[in-house]
Formats: sequence, structure tokens, C-alpha cells
Amino acid sequence: MKNVKILHLPLLFLFVHACFAQADFAPYFFDNGPYSRNGNLALFSLSEDTAVGTQIYCLNGTDPEGQEVRYGLSFDPGSKEYFRVDPESGNITLVEKLDREKQDSIDVLVSITDGQSKVVERVTIFVMDANDEKPEFQNMPAIIDVVETTESGSSIYKAQAVDRDTGSGGAVAYFLQNPQSSLFAIDRHSGVLRIKSGEMLDYEKTKTHFVTVIAKDGGGNFNGKEQFLSSSATLTINVIDAQDTPPSFIGTPYFAYVYEVSVPGSEIFSVNAKDGDVGNPNPIRYSFDDGDDGVFGINRTSGLITLLTLPIHLKREIFNIKVRASEVSPEGRLMDYSLTMVVIRVVDLNNNPPTFYGENGQQNMFELTMYEHPPEGEILRGLKITVNDSDQGANAKFNLRLIGPGRMLRVVPQTVLNEAQVTILVEDSAAMDYEKHHFLTYKLLAVEIDTPERFSATADIVIHLLDTNDNAPKFSSDYYIARIPENSPGGSNVVSVTAIDPDSGPWGEVKYSIYGSGADLFLIHPESGIIYTQPWASLDAEVRSKYNFYVKAEDAEGKYSLAEVFVTVLDLNDHPPAFNDNFLEKTMVIGAPVKIEAVDDDAEVPNNVIEYAIMKADPDNNIFDIDADTGEIVLKSYIKSMAIIQNITKQKDCTWSLLVQARDRGQPSFSTTAVVKIDVTEATQLKGGPLGSFLLQNRNKPLQILGMLAGVISLMVVVTVIISTAIFMRNKKSNRILPNRRVRRRPRKQQTWNFKNPLKEPQTPGVKFIVEEEEREPEVVVENANYNNNVSTAVRHWPPPPPPCAPCLPPPPPPYIPGERQWVVPTGSTVVAPKPKKKPVITRQDTVNKALVSELKMRLEQKRNNSFT
Repeated sequence: MKNVKILHLPLLFLFVHACFAQADFAPYFFDNGPYSRNGNLALFSLSEDTAVGTQIYCLNGTDPEGQEVRYGLSFDPGSKEYFRVDPESGNITLVEKLDREKQDSIDVLVSITDGQSKVVERVTIFVMDANDEKPEFQNMPAIIDVVETTESGSSIYKAQAVDRDTGSGGAVAYFLQNPQSSLFAIDRHSGVLRIKSGEMLDYEKTKTHFVTVIAKDGGGNFNGKEQFLSSSATLTINVIDAQDTPPSFIGTPYFAYVYEVSVPGSEIFSVNAKDGDVGNPNPIRYSFDDGDDGVFGINRTSGLITLLTLPIHLKREIFNIKVRASEVSPEGRLMDYSLTMVVIRVVDLNNNPPTFYGENGQQNMFELTMYEHPPEGEILRGLKITVNDSDQGANAKFNLRLIGPGRMLRVVPQTVLNEAQVTILVEDSAAMDYEKHHFLTYKLLAVEIDTPERFSATADIVIHLLDTNDNAPKFSSDYYIARIPENSPGGSNVVSVTAIDPDSGPWGEVKYSIYGSGADLFLIHPESGIIYTQPWASLDAEVRSKYNFYVKAEDAEGKYSLAEVFVTVLDLNDHPPAFNDNFLEKTMVIGAPVKIEAVDDDAEVPNNVIEYAIMKADPDNNIFDIDADTGEIVLKSYIKSMAIIQNITKQKDCTWSLLVQARDRGQPSFSTTAVVKIDVTEATQLKGGPLGSFLLQNRNKPLQILGMLAGVISLMVVVTVIISTAIFMRNKKSNRILPNRRVRRRPRKQQTWNFKNPLKEPQTPGVKFIVEEEEREPEVVVENANYNNNVSTAVRHWPPPPPPCAPCLPPPPPPYIPGERQWVVPTGSTVVAPKPKKKPVITRQDTVNKALVSELKMRLEQKRNNSFT
């Protein structure tokens, strides 16, 4: 039996395996609970403010056989499709906007398939609320009527608003927009509107009130943020009038007038009053309380006031009448009343305009002749004007104005009552100018002030001005610039000046004259103003090219003005260039220029601009160049040494004669020539220090050498004087007398300087200067010769300064290398041999004499001091 079982077990296993291989199990979703974001959407909820396009969930399932699964999502027929699923990943995306207030849950069919089996499940997605709805008023806006006598604190209306959101977002609170300035208050929870405590409605002040009520929710989350929403509506409150206000007059205060032409029965004025309770007004009855004096009457219903007698019988000019306005009840009983004052003035009728009068009665034209520029504030006494208005009171009050050119005149008085004498005063004297106005025309205007008719009158004032000499001649320019060529003949015109005097007659005639340091060569025609040269004058730009002087324009009474005249003498090319000498001798060192100079006495360019040129050279070798502007003559650039010159000329004599031309640039052009003899020499290095170099370089300029020597000597003298003065002042301040000293000198040899001509051949090659030693000064021995001082005898040996050393011999000249520039010092052709100075010999006797003099001075000084003390 055991063997049988063992044989059948493999067969059973193969049977079972075959059965399972033929079976296909359906895929299924994972159920991960309500708070998971993947699974089968069971109990899934979504906020209504989720944005469209958001991935909200991921379907997640599996197949037991491990097959790839695909997902699906569908809705019931006719339902809105809010979501879309990716069949491969299972991601669900929101494609339509959610609104919980319209649909708070969505049924969805989700499916999963492995290609053979498909599982479909129905799930419900709950839409969660977000605070996206405003409160909505149910009974506003609204209009209500409230009687003005309603007590304060009474409820007058209840506002109702609904918010469709849930939770705090659906709770509504009520507020007023302007609670501080309002007569009303609202309960924030119930929405009941009341009249504030202590406040009352008043129809007469405000008939209608507009109250804005705000409904605000409790706030909630929306798009991830806390949000509060509100809405507003207006409640219109009409106040109903009640009989609680007396009548009121309209248009107060009241003023009326009675004119002199009024007749009995004339309407004077109408008063008007209305019941203060305009919502339900009562009729008004009018009457006089006081002040009418029986001469005025009033209509009981219309309020019309009339005159009962002639104005001539009125005893007062002003009547203050008190008028009563009373309410009449429907039963005919008088109720509340009000009083007002009506002022009635008895006035003259304005039937006379202002009128101007002259000496002979009524007059509208006034004329006056006077000189120009009268003093400011002067009264125009030739004008005798009177103005009058025959009316009375305010009808006779008017203003006076003077209308005309500028503000030259003013009128006094400016305000007149009934009648006044008119005075015209000068205000701007400078503007009353005959040259601007031969006559002045003004309008004198009188205009009533406080009358409705505004009557007016005018009078013409014509003032004829007479001329005075109030202007000085004035030149057309402050200065005149003239140009005249030199060598112009005498009597030539230079410039014409013009001055104008605007005065008339002889005062406008101008006479001209000139003066000044530059006016000697010029004349001026006294009437025409033409300036010309003296007949004998000869203008030369080289002597003087600028003249300036003053021209004077004067009228008959001596008023004048000045102008300055500037005359420039134009230079003509009338001088040729000139050399200092027609034959010049120059020494040229190779590498250094030789300068010649010509002078042109003309005053201006280009007449005095000189150009230089070499016209001819003897011997005729082209080895020189000349700078056309500076006159510097130089060797050609390729000539570096005497050897090159000798190779070119084939001679040892290096002397040239050049014919140099100097030509100016004027028109016409002048020129002159000079012969320049040039010695060409080669530069050699010098020994002898800066003095020898200076002397050689300036050997052709003796004045410069003398100036240098004079400057050195002057400097030494100044230094000596300063030192001596300082020593003297120091001794004088210290009152010190130097002791007498004996001075003994020991003779010594004196050195002398002998300068030999460096241009001559020295006895020893390379030697230029031979310097011999100076003779030494004698040794000075000083002994104390003042026996009054306790000073032992002292002998001082003053060592002389060391003698100057002779300059070393110069090195031998370097060999010449063609093409290489030699840096050498130009040679000189002079001999400088300074004469040695002899120092004065101080003897013993001189020293003793000086000591005695010093001793005597000291004793005299002591005696003088004793006499003072």
C-alpha cells in the first residue's frame, strides 16, 4: 500500500498544477483607507477650492498573476465628468471646477483590468466646503417709514443674510458702515436695527436716512489662506413728520423801502412763512405785533405789507415792524407762532445823476497849459472843477476816477457825498514828458456807489505841456572805434559821431568837441560831428598805433554827455628789414648754429615778419642751411667734423662768405641783404670750469660778460654791508667795547692765477690753462694790548685757506670716427688773465690806535651814564 501511495502522488501533483495553470484570477484594488492618496478612492474627500489640473489621487491595484494592469474611470450617464485617469499610472486629475454648494458628492466608477478580467467598483467622492460664498441679504435693500417721534432705543428693522458655506464660513455677523456718525445701531448677531440711545429722529433736519448694513462671515480656508467675505446692502429710512415745529419765515432778514413818489396802497414788501412740520403743514396767518404806527397794513393770508398814507406824513425815516406768523388748526384755532422783524426805510428817489461845474456853471471840458515835469504832489490850480449830486442820502454818494495815460495824475477826493471841490495832483512827474506827449487827455468819471441805477457823469481834461531843457544830448553809442591807415594826409576823415537831443528849439541843437591825451592830432566839426586829423598831423603806426580820447556833445545850456573814441592807426609796409651791420663775422662750431637777426620797424604782422634765405655762398659749396623764420645758420646734417668739410672743400681754410637776404611778408615786400663771414671750427673740450666755458660761449657778447661780472660784484658788496651792519648792531646793543689787540702778520707767498689763451697751442700738448699758486697771506699774531683787562697775552695763528688747486690736464682728443657725433665744448678765441688782489697790510700802530679809540669811547659812555643817574 505504501508503494501504491508513492506511485499516485506524482500523478496528483501534475493534476493539480494543470488545474491552476488553466485558472485566471481577477486583478483587485488596494484599500488603503480614507486618508490615503492611493488605492481605490474609497471614502476619498476633496476641497471645492482645488484648482483644475491638480493631480488628486492615484489608483493602485495589482493582478495575482503579476500581469500588467490598466485603470479606468467613468461616471453615470448624464453626470458631469469632473475627473480623468491615466490608464497606465492610475493618476487621477481634476478637469472641472468643484462647487460644494451645487454638488457636495460625486459618484465615480473606477475599474482595473489585466487585459482578461476587469473589476469595476462604485465609489463616492465627498466635496469639502471652502469659504467661497458671500453672505446674501434676504430682505435688503429695503425702504421703511419711521415716525420722527419714535423713542430712542426702539427696534425699527431686522436685517437677514444667509451664507451657504458651512462651519465658521457660514456664520454671519452684522455691522453698520459708519457707526459713529449714524443715529442707528445694529445687533451683530440678530441683525436688529435700533435708534441709538439718546438720539431722536427729526424730520425738519433730515427727512431720509440711508443706512448701509454689512454682513460678514466668520472666515474660513480658501486656496490655503484664511479668507473673510462680506456683502453690504442699504436700508432707506423715511422720517414721517409730526406736528411739533412752529412756523418759520423764509428769506430773512427783511428790508423794504418807501420812496418819495409812493402813494397810499403801494405794495411795500411781502413776508413768507411756512409750517415747520412740512410733512403735514397747517395754514399760516400774519399780523403786526408792534412798530407799524398805523401807517402800514398786512394781508392776513398772503403777508403783503402796503402803505396806508402819503410818504410826506411819515414821521420816521426807519420803521422796525414786528410781524407774527401763526399756525391755524383745522378747527380754526391759532397754534404755534413765530416772530420776525421787517425794516422799512423811507428813502429819496434817485433821479439826479452827478454833474460837473466850472467857474461859469455846468461844464464837461476843462483845459490847462503847463510846463513838463512839474513837482510830484503839485496841485493843478488852473483846473477849477466842482461836482454835485442833488439827491439825498445814499443816492448822492459817488466815486471819482481819473482815466487816462499812465498814472501821472490822481484825483482827490475819491468818494463824494452830495458835493465836493475836485483837486488834481501830480503823481508821476517823470512821465509828464513833452518829448513823449505834447498834450494829455483824461476822463474824469463820477459813478454812484450804492444805487441800483448807478448813474454816472464824465468830464474831459486836456493838459497842454510846454517843453523845458530836461534832456542832455545822447550819443548813438557809448564808444566809437575807427581805423585809419598810417601816412594818411592831414585832414583825413576818421569817424563820424552822432548825438541827439530830443528837446525842442535851441535846447535840441548839439555842439561837438573833443578832449583827452590822445586828441592832439585830431579835430571835430562842431555841428556835423565828423572827426578828422589835424592838417599838419602825420600818423605813424611804428611811433604810436592806438589813440583814445573823449568826444563831448553839449546843448545850449551846457548839458552834455560823453563818448569815448578809439582810433587804430593801421600799419603799412613802409620799412624794410635791417641788419645791425651789413657785414657780420661769426664763428661756427660744428654742431652749433650761428644766428643772424634783422629787425623790421613796421608795427604789425605780416609787415614785420621776416623770412631769411641764403642768396649766395663763397666758395660756392652747398654746406649751409638757414631757418627761414629764426635766421639760424647750420651746417648740413651730414657734416659732423672738420675732416668732412676739408674733404668737400679740398682746402684747410674753413672760412665762408654768405650773402643772406632778409625779406618781410608785407605788400609790397621789402628785403635787404648782408654779408656774413663764418669761421667754421671744431669743438674741443675745455678745462677751466664753468667760467672758461661761459667766457668762450659768450666771447662775442662783451655786454653779457660785463653784466655778469657787475652782478657778482654787487652781490658781494651787498653781503658785506649786511654782515657789517649786523655786527655793528650787535655790539651796540650789548654796549661792548672790544679789547685792543696787537696784530702781527707774517708774510707769506701770494698765489696768482694766470690764464692762457686756450685757443693757442700750449707748450705742452693738452694743456689749456696754467695756474700758479697765490702768495700766502702773512700770518696774523694777536696780542692783548689792553692792560686794564685781566686777560693773559694770547697769540692766535690764523691758518690761511688752502690754495686753489690747478685744473687737471685734459685728456687727449679722441680719434675721429666718421659718422659718429663728438660731444665737445666749442673753442674760444679770447684770453682771460685776472689780476690778483692785494690784501691790505694791518700794522701794529693801526691796531693800537683802534684800541685807544675804543677805550676812549667806553670811558665817555660810562661818564654819560653816571651823569644820568
